[in-house]
Amino acid sequence: MNKIICKNYDEMSNIAADMVISQVRQKPDSVLGLATGSTPIGMYKKLIQMYKAGQADFSQVKTFNLDEYYKIDKDNPQSYNYYMHENFFKHVNINPQNIHIPNGSAENAKEECSNYDKMIEQSGGIDLQVLGIGVNGHIGFNEPATELNSKTHLTRLSIDTIRANARFFDSIDQVPTQAITVGMATILKAKKIILLISGKNKAEIMGKILNGKITTNIPASLLQLHPDTTIIVDEEAAYKLVS
Repeated sequence: MNKIICKNYDEMSNIAADMVISQVRQKPDSVLGLATGSTPIGMYKKLIQMYKAGQADFSQVKTFNLDEYYKIDKDNPQSYNYYMHENFFKHVNINPQNIHIPNGSAENAKEECSNYDKMIEQSGGIDLQVLGIGVNGHIGFNEPATELNSKTHLTRLSIDTIRANARFFDSIDQVPTQAITVGMATILKAKKIILLISGKNKAEIMGKILNGKITTNIPASLLQLHPDTTIIVDEEAAYKLVS
């Protein structure tokens, strides 16, 4: 895996945005895999700035988000559907029909997962996948386990993830305990992957990804198998590597 160590979060966000724009310029109808959480917000802000400056055109781009809480209404301020529209989609010229996010209120979760995989396949697969990472090594909501589901699936969130995400809710009791997530096989089929890592609390897991063995107990370690993955990390998260 390639790695780019940045001075700070802003530099990390700018480099990630530049990579996304480079992909879209090379292929205007690119299929982007997108992530949520606190880490990519800076990247989305930079993409919006570039769009408003006339440096980006998303009119032909298709997007597939990694995951969504289950069950949750798409208009709930804590849903990832709401997050994506507030932090990115409503500020750029993307065609609403080209936006794909798992339906967190689907009556039949299994059917929703199967259909989501089919839509990704029918689009030609992901050209560039943006990932964040949890402190336990999860990507998307692929949590540490003895076995990982390769396809889009309904998963139960680990207590570590629930605790980490509680900061976005009024209380930990409000955090959903399940989510729909794209599986590891689909993630690894992406032509290019960028993994964003920020903050001292991610330094330990980053070291394990780069220096440890490939194991399903650290789902992100499977990215070592991908031929074109770039880790973009700020100095706080990389301090164990540079100290």
